[in-house]
Amino acid sequence: MRFLVMVKHDGKLYETPPKRADMEAMGKYNQTLRDAGVLVTVDGLLAPSYGARVTYKNGEATVKDGPFTESKELVAGFWILEVKSKEEAIDWTRHIPFRSGESVEIRRIAEMSDFPDLK
Repeated sequence: MRFLVMVKHDGKLYETPPKRADMEAMGKYNQTLRDAGVLVTVDGLLAPSYGARVTYKNGEATVKDGPFTESKELVAGFWILEVKSKEEAIDWTRHIPFRSGESVEIRRIAEMSDFPDLK
């Protein structure tokens, strides 16, 4: 099973640049995931001022450039893990070397086998 682990933050994360020690700790954690064979991919995201939101209504797309000041939570990065269960994904996330203010949301990635009526 694959799980998306999204790093959620209130946006203050982007107010100060990351510290070298924090980046090194995260690199070590990510290497642990690689060594265990559970890491599919990992990436951090730049501040929302570099992004855009596209919303759809009646088939029409509307684009709004970031930053998104009305957001209470932002996705700051993600991992995709391939593990045997949700519990295993949770166990891996217990070791993320966060400072404070971050949280993660763990979501199973849908596979076609999850939708047997579509076959």
